[in-house]
Amino acid sequence: MGIKVLVVDDSMFFQKRISEILKPVASVEIIGFANNGKEAIEKAQSLKPDVITMDYEMPVMDGLTALRKIMEVAPTPVLMFSSLTYDGARVTLDALDAGAVDFLPKNFEDLQKGGPKIRETLSDKIQSVAKQFNRSPKARFTPIQTELDSDKRKGESQPARPARQLESKLDKPLASQPKASATSRFEKNTKQDTRLPTLDLIVIATSTGGPVALQKVLSQIPASFSKPIVLIQHMPATFTQAFAERLNKTCALEIKLAEDGDILKPGRALLAPGGKQLLIEKSKVRVIDGDDRVNYRPCADLTMASAAKHYPGKSLGIVLTGMGSDGCEGAKLMQQTGSPIWAQDEETSVIYGMPMAVAKAHITSAILPLQDIGPTLVKEVR
Repeated sequence: MGIKVLVVDDSMFFQKRISEILKPVASVEIIGFANNGKEAIEKAQSLKPDVITMDYEMPVMDGLTALRKIMEVAPTPVLMFSSLTYDGARVTLDALDAGAVDFLPKNFEDLQKGGPKIRETLSDKIQSVAKQFNRSPKARFTPIQTELDSDKRKGESQPARPARQLESKLDKPLASQPKASATSRFEKNTKQDTRLPTLDLIVIATSTGGPVALQKVLSQIPASFSKPIVLIQHMPATFTQAFAERLNKTCALEIKLAEDGDILKPGRALLAPGGKQLLIEKSKVRVIDGDDRVNYRPCADLTMASAAKHYPGKSLGIVLTGMGSDGCEGAKLMQQTGSPIWAQDEETSVIYGMPMAVAKAHITSAILPLQDIGPTLVKEVR
């Protein structure tokens, strides 16, 4: 029996197309449909699916309300279908806060055409979530508390490309540096070394599960934090502006969608825009279009490689929850210059892919639960 999927959408066309697209995928089995949020809650309990795909605009009960209830009564990995608009981004971010694992663009043109590409995208997402999803309540199912309508709280505390190929995408290769000793932190019960050298920059990379993880980490950092931060989150271009605004409202730090030439300064976090590449230079960032040779836009490997070049031994790389291994090759370059690398632990990761990659590469100096990353960062930088 394949991965059991419940499709929740009020559109019969959408239900039919999803069924047709996934029918050839032997490892995925659609076990039912729900036409509204109320039916979704009932079928989540009775059918016990492995994954739920959820629309948010439905009669009787909307998807967001249903999602919150499902997280209470029958916790299940949920993939939200979202329109690629600013309003769609805001609703999707609400859904991620409420417990959804990830989202998929609801593009009717793509659905009508079908074909191998959308089948691969949809089936890969479903299979990855079902296979790797960590059902621990530490990783998911606890809705994050947000204060989007309140004043900002000031003062509160794909396969990776080889590292040498990343260097070739920068203006000049990295200077030759002696390789720092790499102690494995992948084995359990290994002592953590969170001590930091003198730093000038923090780089945080994440993907699936990242919007909630970033919000939890950044909300624990005060406005007086003395180092600049760069954020790499895999996200469509139409979503990153809404995400930056959301973070800026809920965190004490100044959080801004990065623009070409933005200055790196204390108390500010720059979020890489979707569909672009962010490169770090001395005291500022460059935002460029990039090209098809790189799997992700933004790509954590490229950003971290540029940090290794311009801040050798003076930056901290932090890799959070996410599918795949983006960030691992860039983190290797950072670590080779003497910069420390932290990773989120498996128990609190929604998807233990990206942090596992750096842990298995034996380049981490510490593997930490999500709730400890912000406070430890503040303590050690101070």
